[in-house]
Amino acid sequence: MREDMGEVTASLQRPVTDEGRSKLVRHVDSFEIQPPTPPSHNGVPRSAWTRARRRVSRWHRPYIATLLLLDFAAAAFASWIAIQLFDQAPSGFSGTHKDLTWFHTVSYLLLPLGWVVILWSNRAYDRRYLGLGPDEFKRVIRGAVTVTATLSFLVFSTKTAPSRWTVGTALLGALLLILWCRFVARWALHYIRRRAGQAAHRMVLVGTLPECLEVYAAVTRNPNAGLVPVAIHITDGYAAARGMPTPVPVYAGRDVLALVREVGGDTIAVCGSASAEPGELRRLAWQLEGSGVDLVVAPQLTDIAGPRVHIRPIEGLPLLYVEEPTLSGPALLAKNLMDRVAAGLGLLLLIPLFVIIAVAIRISDRGPVFFRQPRVGHEGRTFRVWKFRTMYVDAEDRLASLVDRNETDGMLFKMKQDPRVFPVGGFLRASSLDELPQLINVLWGEMSLVGPRPLPADDGDFLGDVRRRLLVRPGMTGLWQVSGRSDLSWDESVRLDLYYVDNWSLAYDLSILWRTVGVVLARKGAY
Repeated sequence: MREDMGEVTASLQRPVTDEGRSKLVRHVDSFEIQPPTPPSHNGVPRSAWTRARRRVSRWHRPYIATLLLLDFAAAAFASWIAIQLFDQAPSGFSGTHKDLTWFHTVSYLLLPLGWVVILWSNRAYDRRYLGLGPDEFKRVIRGAVTVTATLSFLVFSTKTAPSRWTVGTALLGALLLILWCRFVARWALHYIRRRAGQAAHRMVLVGTLPECLEVYAAVTRNPNAGLVPVAIHITDGYAAARGMPTPVPVYAGRDVLALVREVGGDTIAVCGSASAEPGELRRLAWQLEGSGVDLVVAPQLTDIAGPRVHIRPIEGLPLLYVEEPTLSGPALLAKNLMDRVAAGLGLLLLIPLFVIIAVAIRISDRGPVFFRQPRVGHEGRTFRVWKFRTMYVDAEDRLASLVDRNETDGMLFKMKQDPRVFPVGGFLRASSLDELPQLINVLWGEMSLVGPRPLPADDGDFLGDVRRRLLVRPGMTGLWQVSGRSDLSWDESVRLDLYYVDNWSLAYDLSILWRTVGVVLARKGAY
């Protein structure tokens, strides 16, 4: 984008891939001269009647319409449940036919409609918050608080005396049902994005080639996000991309809006340093006015979660403030308390299961029930982890003959069909039941329910950035586990662990625990 957006110079052709190469990989090895096109306008057309208002991306419209219907139905159904549970529901009304009709109108029409209006005012239907992240659910909860406050004010001002049990049940039931409907709708949206590749944003990445490739890798890690890069427009010249394999076609010197229309895109993502060039980002925003194409900026700020980033404009200059990670304070104290209480209750409830597993292990292979191994924990302190034994007693002696069959990179040894694992042990590993005794480590304060994976003390390379993972206690589950477990590479596992250290919160821990349930049931990456 160093040249004017309206000036057209050279265009890179789509290269022909070698036979047998993946269809996604193309080489940038040729270009052709394009005739100049008229410069684009600096802003929207003067006539408001001719301005294009509709966005190119329209997947969110039927999705939002579905959410509106589900939210209204959930609120009405919650009112029906409350009325059926409590006979005193119509209290505050005289009991005449007219008053009962008004009561049911309020319960089944006005109150659900109020839910929808307040959720809309809290931007719970904003397309930018739908489909990913906790913001959508936070806005629903915020809307529930507003509904409760509004209803309380109306009851007080009209001197109505409805049943508190009925009203409370209706409000709480509506909140729970709406959250559940949102969860189901999000699951369906993710399924459509993963299976059909639809309901997604088609992005054109603009910037230098390394920056665009970094953003490409980030947005494609999670297909549920619905971001599909379809082209790259480089700003550092043709020579920077010559002969380099790229996952999508690469162009240079093109009019960006024309390129977006040519490749069928609906979103432009300005990557890294391209957003810092004086005036270029503003001129690009002018060019996109009225086109229906979205503009997003991907700054050079990776692996930092949104709650730590705040935008504060100073004299027209938007400054990104990055808060320090929460590694101490009341939140950490609450996390420790939650760990201890949950571990204590879990151990008490799981005693019968522990007995059954212990008997199965002793029948399968004579030897100890538990496997104790030194691991590196918080601030480099070594502790011995508790796990159910899943391998034969001579597993360590047989390891030397299997080293060359390691199926993972990095410091850990993993095999999908490890001959050292006895049958019951294989089941325990696949179901993650072998890790339940780690609740003992959590109760003693050596581990946490959620945190980085605890690495063996004799294998850990804790130099450089990897050492940062020792700032928090290791966890029974973590971001690495819900993102692929043993299927991940070592570098990807380290990246996820460091991301968790820098961005953890109690809400994030609860989210990971919830996702762990699905991962364990699916037995994804467990071997």
